[in-house]
Amino acid sequence: MNSDAIQGANPQDPDQRVIALVDDDRNILTTVSIALQAEGFATRLYSDGEAALGALLNNPPDLAIFDIKMPKMDGMELLRRLREESALPVIFLTSKDDEADEAAGLQMGADDYIAKPFSLRLLLARIHAILRRSDARRPLVMSDAVPADTSEKIDRGRLHMDPARHHVTWEDRPVSLTVTEFLLLEALAVRPGVIKSRNQLMDAAYPDDVFVDDRTVDSHIKRMRRKFRRVDPEFSAIETLYGAGYSFSDG
Repeated sequence: MNSDAIQGANPQDPDQRVIALVDDDRNILTTVSIALQAEGFATRLYSDGEAALGALLNNPPDLAIFDIKMPKMDGMELLRRLREESALPVIFLTSKDDEADEAAGLQMGADDYIAKPFSLRLLLARIHAILRRSDARRPLVMSDAVPADTSEKIDRGRLHMDPARHHVTWEDRPVSLTVTEFLLLEALAVRPGVIKSRNQLMDAAYPDDVFVDDRTVDSHIKRMRRKFRRVDPEFSAIETLYGAGYSFSDG
Protein backbone atom coordinates (compact mmCIF):
# COMPACT_ATOMS: atom_id res chain seq x y z
CA MET A 1 0.00 0.00 0.00
CA ASN A 2 2.06 2.88 -1.32
CA SER A 3 -0.04 5.92 -2.05
CA ASP A 4 0.57 9.63 -2.14
CA ALA A 5 -3.17 10.19 -2.41
CA ILE A 6 -4.61 11.88 0.66
CA GLN A 7 -7.17 9.70 2.41
CA GLY A 8 -9.94 11.26 4.45
CA ALA A 9 -9.21 14.69 2.98
CA ASN A 10 -11.84 17.39 3.28
CA PRO A 11 -11.70 19.63 0.17
CA GLN A 12 -13.63 22.29 2.07
CA ASP A 13 -10.91 22.54 4.74
CA PRO A 14 -7.63 23.78 3.25
CA ASP A 15 -6.09 23.85 6.74
CA GLN A 16 -6.71 20.14 7.42
CA ARG A 17 -3.59 18.45 8.83
CA VAL A 18 -1.97 15.60 6.92
CA ILE A 19 -0.24 12.70 8.68
CA ALA A 20 1.99 10.26 6.77
CA LEU A 21 2.07 6.64 8.03
CA VAL A 22 4.97 4.39 7.04
CA ASP A 23 4.63 0.75 8.13
CA ASP A 24 4.77 -2.63 6.42
CA ASP A 25 1.94 -3.93 8.63
CA ARG A 26 -1.27 -3.31 6.66
CA ASN A 27 -3.42 -3.75 9.78
CA ILE A 28 -1.56 -0.96 11.59
CA LEU A 29 -1.79 1.32 8.56
CA THR A 30 -5.54 0.75 8.30
CA THR A 31 -6.28 0.97 12.02
CA VAL A 32 -4.21 4.09 12.66
CA SER A 33 -5.45 5.77 9.48
CA ILE A 34 -9.09 5.26 10.49
CA ALA A 35 -8.39 6.63 13.99
CA LEU A 36 -6.60 9.69 12.58
CA GLN A 37 -9.38 10.41 10.09
CA ALA A 38 -11.94 10.15 12.90
CA GLU A 39 -9.87 12.79 14.72
CA GLY A 40 -10.07 15.10 11.69
CA PHE A 41 -6.72 14.37 10.07
CA ALA A 42 -6.08 13.33 6.48
CA THR A 43 -3.56 10.52 5.92
CA ARG A 44 -1.04 9.26 3.38
CA LEU A 45 0.01 5.60 3.63
CA TYR A 46 3.30 3.91 2.68
CA SER A 47 4.38 0.31 3.26
CA ASP A 48 8.15 0.90 3.15
CA GLY A 49 10.64 3.70 3.62
CA GLU A 50 11.91 3.65 0.06
CA ALA A 51 8.48 4.51 -1.29
CA ALA A 52 7.93 7.18 1.36
CA LEU A 53 11.22 9.12 1.18
CA GLY A 54 10.66 11.08 -2.02
CA ALA A 55 7.07 11.92 -1.12
CA LEU A 56 8.03 13.15 2.35
CA LEU A 57 10.67 15.46 0.89
CA ASN A 58 8.79 16.68 -2.18
CA ASN A 59 5.34 17.03 -0.65
CA PRO A 60 5.80 17.03 3.12
CA PRO A 61 2.89 16.29 5.46
CA ASP A 62 2.48 18.00 8.82
CA LEU A 63 3.87 14.99 10.69
CA ALA A 64 5.07 11.45 9.90
CA ILE A 65 4.88 8.21 11.86
CA PHE A 66 7.50 5.55 11.04
CA ASP A 67 7.82 1.92 11.94
CA ILE A 68 11.46 0.91 12.40
CA LYS A 69 11.57 -2.62 10.99
CA MET A 70 10.47 -2.41 7.35
CA PRO A 71 11.62 -3.94 4.04
CA LYS A 72 13.70 -2.08 1.40
CA MET A 73 14.50 0.85 3.70
CA ASP A 74 13.93 0.65 7.44
CA GLY A 75 12.75 3.51 9.62
CA MET A 76 16.24 4.34 10.88
CA GLU A 77 17.62 4.83 7.39
CA LEU A 78 14.50 6.71 6.31
CA LEU A 79 14.89 9.13 9.24
CA ARG A 80 18.62 9.54 8.63
CA ARG A 81 18.07 10.50 5.00
CA LEU A 82 15.08 12.68 5.82
CA ARG A 83 17.05 14.63 8.43
CA GLU A 84 19.68 15.52 5.84
CA GLU A 85 17.14 17.87 4.25
CA SER A 86 14.11 18.24 6.53
CA ALA A 87 13.04 18.95 10.13
CA LEU A 88 9.62 17.31 9.56
CA PRO A 89 8.18 16.18 12.93
CA VAL A 90 8.52 12.39 13.25
CA ILE A 91 7.17 9.83 15.72
CA PHE A 92 8.85 6.42 15.78
CA LEU A 93 7.01 3.16 16.41
CA THR A 94 9.31 0.71 18.22
CA SER A 95 9.19 -2.80 19.61
CA LYS A 96 8.25 -2.64 23.28
CA ASP A 97 11.30 -4.62 24.39
CA ASP A 98 13.85 -2.77 22.23
CA GLU A 99 15.04 0.26 24.18
CA ALA A 100 18.07 0.55 21.89
CA ASP A 101 15.71 1.42 19.03
CA GLU A 102 14.11 4.17 21.11
CA ALA A 103 17.43 5.75 22.04
CA ALA A 104 18.81 5.47 18.50
CA GLY A 105 15.68 7.00 17.01
CA LEU A 106 15.82 10.01 19.32
CA GLN A 107 19.53 10.43 18.70
CA MET A 108 18.87 10.52 14.95
CA GLY A 109 16.27 13.25 15.29
CA ALA A 110 12.89 11.66 15.98
CA ASP A 111 10.60 13.94 18.00
CA ASP A 112 9.01 11.13 20.00
CA TYR A 113 8.49 7.37 20.08
CA ILE A 114 5.64 4.99 20.86
CA ALA A 115 6.24 1.38 21.88
CA LYS A 116 4.24 -1.40 20.23
CA PRO A 117 1.62 -2.53 21.09
CA PHE A 118 0.42 1.01 21.58
CA SER A 119 -2.70 2.84 22.67
CA LEU A 120 -4.35 4.87 19.92
CA ARG A 121 -5.36 7.39 22.58
CA LEU A 122 -1.71 7.83 23.58
CA LEU A 123 -0.61 8.12 19.95
CA LEU A 124 -3.21 10.82 19.28
CA ALA A 125 -2.13 12.73 22.41
CA ARG A 126 1.50 12.66 21.24
CA ILE A 127 0.53 13.81 17.74
CA HIS A 128 -1.45 16.76 19.07
CA ALA A 129 1.39 17.69 21.45
CA ILE A 130 4.03 17.71 18.70
CA LEU A 131 1.80 19.67 16.33
CA ARG A 132 1.19 22.27 19.05
CA ARG A 133 4.93 22.68 19.49
CA SER A 134 5.39 22.88 15.73
CA ASP A 135 2.65 25.50 15.42
CA ALA A 136 4.39 27.66 17.99
CA ARG A 137 7.37 27.86 15.64
CA ARG A 138 5.53 28.67 12.40
CA PRO A 139 6.18 32.10 10.86
CA LEU A 140 3.36 34.56 11.43
CA VAL A 141 1.52 35.78 8.32
CA MET A 142 2.99 38.92 6.79
CA SER A 143 0.81 42.03 6.89
CA ASP A 144 1.25 45.68 5.99
CA ALA A 145 -0.32 46.73 9.29
CA VAL A 146 0.92 44.08 11.73
CA PRO A 147 4.58 43.10 12.28
CA ALA A 148 5.26 39.55 11.11
CA ASP A 149 7.44 38.71 14.10
CA THR A 150 6.67 39.50 17.73
CA SER A 151 9.05 36.84 19.11
CA GLU A 152 12.43 37.99 20.34
CA LYS A 153 15.44 36.69 18.47
CA ILE A 154 18.23 35.18 20.56
CA ASP A 155 21.88 36.13 19.96
CA ARG A 156 24.42 34.42 22.19
CA GLY A 157 27.91 34.84 20.80
CA ARG A 158 28.12 32.59 17.76
CA LEU A 159 24.54 31.34 18.18
CA HIS A 160 21.59 33.05 16.52
CA MET A 161 18.02 31.78 16.98
CA ASP A 162 14.89 33.15 15.31
CA PRO A 163 11.95 31.49 17.14
CA ALA A 164 9.26 32.81 14.78
CA ARG A 165 10.96 31.18 11.80
CA HIS A 166 12.44 28.16 13.56
CA HIS A 167 15.85 29.21 12.22
CA VAL A 168 19.20 28.51 13.91
CA THR A 169 22.71 29.45 12.85
CA TRP A 170 26.10 28.90 14.42
CA GLU A 171 28.87 31.15 13.13
CA ASP A 172 26.38 32.21 10.41
CA ARG A 173 26.03 28.61 9.23
CA PRO A 174 22.54 27.03 9.42
CA VAL A 175 21.84 24.16 11.80
CA SER A 176 18.65 22.15 11.18
CA LEU A 177 16.88 21.27 14.43
CA THR A 178 13.65 19.43 15.10
CA VAL A 179 10.93 21.27 17.00
CA THR A 180 11.84 19.49 20.24
CA GLU A 181 15.56 20.21 19.82
CA PHE A 182 14.81 23.87 19.12
CA LEU A 183 12.73 24.23 22.28
CA LEU A 184 15.41 22.55 24.40
CA LEU A 185 18.14 24.80 22.99
CA GLU A 186 15.98 27.88 23.43
CA ALA A 187 15.37 26.99 27.09
CA LEU A 188 19.14 26.83 27.63
CA ALA A 189 20.16 29.82 25.52
CA VAL A 190 17.73 32.36 27.00
CA ARG A 191 19.70 32.24 30.27
CA PRO A 192 23.37 31.45 29.53
CA GLY A 193 25.28 29.89 32.37
CA VAL A 194 22.14 28.93 34.29
CA ILE A 195 21.84 25.18 34.94
CA LYS A 196 18.56 23.70 33.74
CA SER A 197 17.56 20.36 35.22
CA ARG A 198 16.15 17.64 33.00
CA ASN A 199 12.73 18.25 34.50
CA GLN A 200 12.92 21.94 33.61
CA LEU A 201 13.94 21.09 30.07
CA MET A 202 11.12 18.57 29.75
CA ASP A 203 8.68 21.27 30.90
CA ALA A 204 10.04 23.60 28.21
CA ALA A 205 9.79 21.08 25.36
CA TYR A 206 6.76 18.97 26.26
CA PRO A 207 3.22 19.87 27.34
CA ASP A 208 1.90 18.68 30.70
CA ASP A 209 -0.07 15.79 29.20
CA VAL A 210 2.98 14.08 27.69
CA PHE A 211 5.37 12.10 29.89
CA VAL A 212 8.99 11.51 28.88
CA ASP A 213 11.90 10.19 30.91
CA ASP A 214 15.38 11.61 31.51
CA ARG A 215 16.89 9.44 28.79
CA THR A 216 14.76 11.19 26.17
CA VAL A 217 16.18 14.62 27.05
CA ASP A 218 19.74 13.23 27.10
CA SER A 219 19.23 11.70 23.63
CA HIS A 220 17.98 14.98 22.20
CA ILE A 221 20.95 16.86 23.67
CA LYS A 222 23.42 14.37 22.18
CA ARG A 223 21.74 14.69 18.81
CA MET A 224 21.91 18.50 18.97
CA ARG A 225 25.60 18.45 19.81
CA ARG A 226 26.32 16.24 16.81
CA LYS A 227 24.45 18.62 14.52
CA PHE A 228 26.42 21.62 15.76
CA ARG A 229 29.71 19.72 15.50
CA ARG A 230 29.04 19.13 11.81
CA VAL A 231 29.44 22.87 11.28
CA ASP A 232 31.99 23.39 14.08
CA PRO A 233 33.98 20.36 15.29
CA GLU A 234 35.02 22.36 18.38
CA PHE A 235 31.45 23.11 19.47
CA SER A 236 31.13 22.88 23.27
CA ALA A 237 28.50 25.47 24.16
CA ILE A 238 26.04 22.94 25.63
CA GLU A 239 27.63 21.83 28.88
CA THR A 240 26.67 18.83 31.00
CA LEU A 241 26.63 19.30 34.77
CA TYR A 242 26.55 15.71 36.00
CA GLY A 243 23.76 15.10 38.44
CA ALA A 244 22.34 18.59 37.86
CA GLY A 245 21.45 19.07 34.19
CA TYR A 246 22.67 21.23 31.30
CA SER A 247 23.66 24.81 30.63
CA PHE A 248 24.59 26.97 27.63
CA SER A 249 27.81 28.93 27.49
CA ASP A 250 29.54 30.52 24.50
CA GLY A 251 32.00 32.60 26.40
